[in-house]
Amino acid sequence: MLRPLRFLVPGTSGRFRCGGLLVELQSARLVASLRPAEVVTYRQREPGHPFLDDLLKAEPTPGPALWIVSWGFDVPWLLRRLRGRPAAYHAHSSGYGFDLPAGVPVLAVSRNTLGYWGDRAPRNPLFLVPNALEAMWFNRGSRGEEGERLRRPIDVLVQQRKSSRYVLEQLVPALRRRGLMVEVQKGWVEDLVGLFNSATVVLYDSADYWRGCGVSEGFGLPPIEALACGCVVFSSLNHALADSLDPGLVGHQIGCGSLESDLDRIAAAVAQPQAWQPPASRLTPLLEACSEPVLLERWRAALEAMDGHWDRWFGLGVVPLQRRPTWRIRLDQGLGRLRHRLGVRLPRWPAGG
Repeated sequence: MLRPLRFLVPGTSGRFRCGGLLVELQSARLVASLRPAEVVTYRQREPGHPFLDDLLKAEPTPGPALWIVSWGFDVPWLLRRLRGRPAAYHAHSSGYGFDLPAGVPVLAVSRNTLGYWGDRAPRNPLFLVPNALEAMWFNRGSRGEEGERLRRPIDVLVQQRKSSRYVLEQLVPALRRRGLMVEVQKGWVEDLVGLFNSATVVLYDSADYWRGCGVSEGFGLPPIEALACGCVVFSSLNHALADSLDPGLVGHQIGCGSLESDLDRIAAAVAQPQAWQPPASRLTPLLEACSEPVLLERWRAALEAMDGHWDRWFGLGVVPLQRRPTWRIRLDQGLGRLRHRLGVRLPRWPAGG
């Protein structure tokens, strides 16, 4: 059964406007070329978008659509409301601490997130569907008539949000004392492509931010977007950033041992960016893997698999596989060691427990 898709977001404007929202809106637009897809809000009513409460009242379970939930701390509540209906979790950041109901598929945006749910929900259907870069990002910098790279007005660009106190309070002032033009971007930017194409080096240090939040960097779009625009990237390597940034080859580690090390390396990258940019043999495959045509095929395969999964679930009444509780796994392991040491037969828990 080819199910239409409904992407659940709390709202599309005001306080809900953020990078995660843009990813969901882009995903809905992307998969709309495969099957009908719409954005549904559930916290604020908006013209042009259906509202969750209205749809649930109007449609009996299981309903015609496959629901895509994604909004962090709202996921358990949303899945309870959607009980008895086909749903999937579009998983960005990990570490929220909740468990998923048996059978709910996971669309992980990074290998880091995939590994998290591969451990926490090993019996749920799991898929790797990274975030996509829109076509506007595939511009690796302005060049002159002879093909030479034009000088960019911003030596070093820092986005204030998610940046560490180390970057903002130590590194940025020290770079300015060395005479570099450092731009600290604050607030919402309408033309982020233009901003990145104006910078030689981009700094991204989110490890402290995510550790403070208690969840992970789900995908790490800003460094990849900066690389697509021809910037040299100095970044932390926490969580999903390690999926794409190979230090010294694709990007460079920030906070690498000492302030002086960062200052010397960033200044050298500003002076000779070509020497610090990733080789085409590494960058091109990375960007192609994030392109919309490649990601569209990943979505196609995942959606077909989820259709089959929910057809079996509702059509055949299958018994879902359950994750074995950690305490029982540890108890079994402890009893196994005790059996081995004592050479006696001790009871085993049923396989399904």
